[in-house]
This record gives sequence, structure tokens and C-alpha cells, in this order.
Amino acid sequence: MKKILNILLAVLMAVTVALLVYALAAPHSDDVTAYDASISLNIIWGYSLFLAAVASAIFCAVWGMIKNPKGVKGSLLSLLLIVVVIGAAYFYSAGHTVNIIDLQTGGFFDHGATVLTETSVIVTYVAFVAAFLTAIGTEIYRAFK
Repeated sequence: MKKILNILLAVLMAVTVALLVYALAAPHSDDVTAYDASISLNIIWGYSLFLAAVASAIFCAVWGMIKNPKGVKGSLLSLLLIVVVIGAAYFYSAGHTVNIIDLQTGGFFDHGATVLTETSVIVTYVAFVAAFLTAIGTEIYRAFK
């Protein structure tokens, strides 16, 4: 199984590098509104990789809960924490207006788009801080252990 996963990883990395080279080597128009196939393919590939990562994370979490029912409590607490963070970020974002300039129309994006964008940014910041603090806390714990 490990050999198959290593081959799959190598194939995914090769496709990613090939698409990156294609995006860098392909001629691009100076018109920012023109369709660019190389950039579109990279965006679609990025979204595909993201969806595959989310699907495998969900699958592994469910599989782990099936194999070890004692871990369900921790998984549910983690899920609850994620929902709380996303909910708090959404309500904070919806509570005020941020004007993001829309360069195509010369105006501003509507409130719904800015709320979604700001919520995503806040959740990303919270995830980065949590990962950093977890790494530091783990190293301190290991040092004293």
C-alpha cells in the first residue's frame, strides 16, 4: 500500500510541476480580462488537489473513528471547535463592512462577498496561530518530559 501511495504522490507532483512549467512558459496576454488556459488549468488543478485533501482528511477521520470508537469524543470536540471558530469569524465579519475595490467595475464588492472573504482570512489566521502554538507547546512539553 505504501508503494502505491508513493507512486500516486510522484504522479501528482509530476502533474503539478508540468502545469507550473506550462503556466510559466505559455505566452500571456497583457489584457487581464483575456482567458488564459494555462492559468485556468492551474487553478482547476489546485482546487482538485484541495478537494482531494479535504475528502481524504474526512475519510481518514471517519475511518479512525470506526476503528477506534474511544476517539469519537475527541473528534467531536475538534469538530465543535472548528464550527465555533468559523461561526465566530463569520459573525465578526458580518458585523461590519469592508470595502474591497472591484477593479473590473470600478466600484466595490457586495457585502456577501466581503463577508465570505474576511471569514476565510480570519479562519486561516486562527489556524496558523493554532498550528504555531501547538508546535511550540509540543516542543516545550517534550523538552520537560
